[in-house]
Amino acid sequence: MNPKYPSALLENAVNELSALPGVGRKTALRLALHLLRREAGYTLRLAAALSALREEVKYCRECHNICDEGHCAICTDPGRDRSLVCVVENIREVMAVENTAQFRGLYHVLGGIISPMDGVGPADLEIDSLVRRVAAGGIREVVLALSTTMEGDTTNFFIYRKLAPHGVKVTVLARGVAVGDEIEYADEVTLGRSIINRVDFNDTVKL
Repeated sequence: MNPKYPSALLENAVNELSALPGVGRKTALRLALHLLRREAGYTLRLAAALSALREEVKYCRECHNICDEGHCAICTDPGRDRSLVCVVENIREVMAVENTAQFRGLYHVLGGIISPMDGVGPADLEIDSLVRRVAAGGIREVVLALSTTMEGDTTNFFIYRKLAPHGVKVTVLARGVAVGDEIEYADEVTLGRSIINRVDFNDTVKL
């Protein structure tokens, strides 16, 4: 049973906040009351920041990472190795890999992984754009840094088969990241070592 809110406006705020991942109604109520206690300027700045995030954020034309302009800071960094591309599920994984300081190549954000149970197929992901990047030339290695789940392994294999005609080296993270782990939750040392000790994908499957 929901508590009786003293204000319909408060209840509406709680309803919206509780729709966020991992936020229950009790936490949403605490957040809403916290915002009420803060000075009005803070709440207005928060609302403006969220509005700008939703309306103005862009996605890099090359790698699909979040950015403020047409291309992200990583893709425009002249110090990055443009012949090396790390394929990740989402933007959180870009941040996780960057935090290891062990990778100096570029990225390709798929926007998810193949999951028939969730209605996500290859056409829903940025796989074709990855194939086009490789086909354009200049990429010598593609590192598949997807979560070591059944869905992640399925996506790895699909990408491997799509890239096979182009003769590019395809590698995967060493299994320092435990089977079933999500990349974004791996500690930086383990993830960093898994990147350094990556292995040829062809050695992990039997075709």
